[in-house]
Parts: sequence; structure tokens; C-alpha cells
Amino acid sequence: MSEREVPPPGPPTRPDPVFTPDAAFFWEGVARGELLGQRCADCSRLVHPPRPMCPSCQSLKRETVKLSGRGTVYSWVIPRHPPAVGFAEPPIVALIELEEGIRLVSNVVEVSPAAVRAGLAVEVCFAPTRGGRAVPVFRPREGTPSA
Repeated sequence: MSEREVPPPGPPTRPDPVFTPDAAFFWEGVARGELLGQRCADCSRLVHPPRPMCPSCQSLKRETVKLSGRGTVYSWVIPRHPPAVGFAEPPIVALIELEEGIRLVSNVVEVSPAAVRAGLAVEVCFAPTRGGRAVPVFRPREGTPSA
């Protein structure tokens, strides 16, 4: 192999997501390459993580909405000890604030740890898992300066 050739990537090692009945719609959307959210059908509040009852008005009526997948890094951490299972290097674990106003915990990819900062504009992409599924992760948005 010449020094310019990149070895083919090995099989995914990222752990599979944990499925719960309340979040089944979310993972079905991820399988289709969509980022979905839950909105209360009575008060219209977006809710994350998914749950059976609206924390605002206690309604049991929910609707599924497609989310933009765009947001910003609100906060982040790089866990180093103990080593994260399924990752060759410590992942960048971030709290992402979506344009719609809800926050979710994910990973930031395709960026050096030194370039991650609060307010970094990101967009969703989907990373394969070792069990053949996928999880939403975020990368810097096109045109966003990164190191």
C-alpha cells in the first residue's frame, strides 16, 4: 500500500442505540435518515427526550414532527477515563441545541477536538453502529471554519 492510499475502514464499532417504546418513532426516523421530534398535540411544545406525557400541560396527545437537523454546540466534553466502549479515540460528547429549541446529547464528528466551541454551527448526519443500525451525530455545517 502506498503512503497516499488510505486503508479501508473496518466495520463500525459504535454501540447500538437503546430502544424504548416512547422513542421508537425517533429510531424509525433515524433508520430512514430523518431526525424526528415529539410535539404535544395540545400545547404545541416540543419535547425531548420523548415521553408519554407532556411536561408542560400533562397531555397524553403527541405528534411526530420532522426536525431541521441544524443547531449549535451548547456544551461538550471529551470523556477519557474510563475509555468509551466502541470508540478508538475518545468521542466528543456534546449537548446540541437545535434550531427548534430543544437540546439533545450526541457526538460531534469530522472536527478536531481543539476546534469545538460553544456556538459551533452543526448539522445532523448518521453514523453506523456495530449492529447495523445508525445514530444521529453532528458535524460542522458547510462553510463553518474548523481547525
